[in-house]
Amino acid sequence: MSTKTLADFDFETGEVLLLDKPLTWTSFDVVRKVKNTLRIKKIGHAGTLDPLATGLLILCTGKKTKEIDLIQAQEKEYTGTFRLGETTPSFDLETAVDMARPYSHLTDAEITAATLPFVGTIQQTPPLFSAVKIDGKRAYEIARNGQEAEIKSKTVDIKVFELTRIELPEIDFRVVCSKGTYIRSLARDLGVALGCGAHLTRLVRSRIGEYRVEDAFSLEDIQALRPPRAEGETRPRTERPSTAPNRAGLQYFAALQADALAAKENQEHQAAEGAGTPPAAAAE
Repeated sequence: MSTKTLADFDFETGEVLLLDKPLTWTSFDVVRKVKNTLRIKKIGHAGTLDPLATGLLILCTGKKTKEIDLIQAQEKEYTGTFRLGETTPSFDLETAVDMARPYSHLTDAEITAATLPFVGTIQQTPPLFSAVKIDGKRAYEIARNGQEAEIKSKTVDIKVFELTRIELPEIDFRVVCSKGTYIRSLARDLGVALGCGAHLTRLVRSRIGEYRVEDAFSLEDIQALRPPRAEGETRPRTERPSTAPNRAGLQYFAALQADALAAKENQEHQAAEGAGTPPAAAAE
């Protein structure tokens, strides 16, 4: 955690502020929270983190916002967990498992060897559930509407891809890579290489260039830095829309998965009844 106090920051002139992003918050959620808490006029983030990722999110304020592109271009380091034997459309926990395959026959040596082709300069296809733009629309908007779209592959550089724990079906990893690398896609591609499928279940961004998550503030730290309101100053309360999802850690996404699975099972049951075939037989 950073040892700086509010007195050490000059947000109007410009600062680089390191945050440890909480689980299920979007990067924009964090920017808005910090902006409102510390009353910063000009602020932006240097590299998006998915809602289900945690770790280093760099915010730039004032004149330092001019450095956002430079920071974004720097090398990234991630740690996390893949789960073998199951795939999801989003390549992570945001969507329900759509396919399961055997994995117990795989040896540690086979799993480790499968990572080697992904080290170096490779072609990678981003997930459909991503912020990539397709004909002016974000890919995740298309995906969440149940539509299909083709995403072009791109060149990325992976300097390090090492496995730090293998306890099937889970494997832990450390990846050092270039800007634009999708760790969810790496999970998908490794699962394809192993023939059993895989998806990302945990992701932490530990470093961007020389900036490290160990030096980052938590949102609780930021809240503690909040300057006192002037006497008599009030601020209207913004009510959260009743339709907004309750982001409560993985429980929120677990609920999404349960709903999706129930809908899929119901659809299969109705299809089986319509065909005059028992559901169990139809699933074989």
